Amino acid sequence: MGDMAGTATTAKKKTMRHASAQKAARQAETRRLRNRSNKRAVREAVREALSAAAAKGASDAQTQTLLRGASALLDKAARRGVIHWKAAARRKSRLLARLKAPAPAATPAAKTQAAPAK
Repeated sequence: MGDMAGTATTAKKKTMRHASAQKAARQAETRRLRNRSNKRAVREAVREALSAAAAKGASDAQTQTLLRGASALLDKAARRGVIHWKAAARRKSRLLARLKAPAPAATPAAKTQAAPAK
């Protein structure tokens, strides 16, 4: 019973013993980092397009250029398998809808009126 306790700590772990498993783990890590980089680039492009549309001094041509860039990055991410192609289409559609929507008024007038006293 005394020597059983010692064998538990010296036993070799069985994870990642095969060369194919080690290679698969390396490939998965490489893909994870690449996907993360691509997703970040897409997020930043979409954010830039939205901020350019919201900015008062931004020209329409600049906004359209940023929109095309964001759309291209979404398509490229879908082609590479980073995101699903339907997710890319949905994001492009929502981005375009937000850019085409009229800008809300800066400060809406207060519609609450005091009721006349009786």
